[in-house]
Amino acid sequence: MKSVSYIVVGAGSRGTGYAGYALQHPEQAEVVGVAEPREPARHRLVTDHDIAPDNVYTDWREIAARPKFADAAVITTQDAMHVEPAIALAEKGYHLLLEKPMAPTADGCRRIVEAVKANGVMLAVGHVMLYTQYTQALKRVLDAGRIGDIVSIQHLEPVGYWHQAHSFVRGNWRNEAESSFMLLAKSCHDIDWIRYIMGQKCLSVSSFGALKHFRKEEKPAEAGDAMRCLDCDHEPFCAYSAKKLYMGALHQGHTGWPVNVLTFDVTEEGVMDALRNGPYGRCVYECDNDVVDNQVVNMSFAGGRTAAFTMTAFAKGGHRRTCIFGTQGEIYGDGVKIWVTDFLTDHTEVIDTQASGASIQGGHGGGDYGLMSAFVHAVAKNDPSGLLSGPDETLESHLMVFAAEQARKENRVVNL
Repeated sequence: MKSVSYIVVGAGSRGTGYAGYALQHPEQAEVVGVAEPREPARHRLVTDHDIAPDNVYTDWREIAARPKFADAAVITTQDAMHVEPAIALAEKGYHLLLEKPMAPTADGCRRIVEAVKANGVMLAVGHVMLYTQYTQALKRVLDAGRIGDIVSIQHLEPVGYWHQAHSFVRGNWRNEAESSFMLLAKSCHDIDWIRYIMGQKCLSVSSFGALKHFRKEEKPAEAGDAMRCLDCDHEPFCAYSAKKLYMGALHQGHTGWPVNVLTFDVTEEGVMDALRNGPYGRCVYECDNDVVDNQVVNMSFAGGRTAAFTMTAFAKGGHRRTCIFGTQGEIYGDGVKIWVTDFLTDHTEVIDTQASGASIQGGHGGGDYGLMSAFVHAVAKNDPSGLLSGPDETLESHLMVFAAEQARKENRVVNL
């Protein structure tokens, strides 16, 4: 297999993670360029991959302005910054790996798909859940007909109280106008996963959800007028304390995500300074967040099949949990193990798909590694058949997400 060269547009935690595949498999892939406006993030990637100075940029437009110098581009900018670089680099002939979601609007998604098809390049979207050992083992069970026809699916995403506070109250995805709505930013993974597992067209959706808790009206009286955790007398008694979350992680030896999102100086002094002066030290009841903290989506699929999805902040976090009900059996899965019950024999088999590790191999249950492996092999062989999250499939599931949010806001059933 020929080695694949790729550039990274956006060297944050996701871009750095995808770049890590080249460090693990230098015989398969090489990072040869980067575009990143933040000097510390850019320098980290340049150093890790020994990128030539001529291929280091602060803006992706500089890459798009020059002749193509790599096989592919990994685009991991913020959600609202996907459309322009994706189209421009597709027009240059780069194969694309685009972090999810594709774009914050249906029109933006369609434009990306049109550009990819018009220029004959491959597109893989970062729906890493499809590439896990767990999902593929589950799909094999279903394809073998072990529970008959799927009748309904129940799927839960327990975002986690601390993750919600980090990413969707204080962080980059807190405000719809700045990024995208919650279902798209966090759960397009899950809607796409349900579409993949169901294997049928979605016909209609309804949805309910709200920003229940992370509002000024919910602020404990004991917190008074404090705008930051470090200035709050109630902080030791608050589950969402920034000091508890970030300093607690640091004291346990964790200097990666989410701590390294606050600051590049992951010392106690650096993190305390970030909590004192940066956005991640704010009181969760005093932020400019407006995305929902809980939502349900009901889906009707072809053939009388149904699915129900729940996203909630108010959980410990951890793996998604799923029940799949079939005509001849049922499945329960917790993201690692799969319990398959046969109605005829009443026997239950347990399948363990454990994937672990702190590297890209362990990210999202091995899905990050699986996606990068599939993408690199597809580009090397010029064969997109191994990509489970291509343009058509991803556009279909994104349109389901947009329809669900429309249903929530308009309080009605939306037909696709």
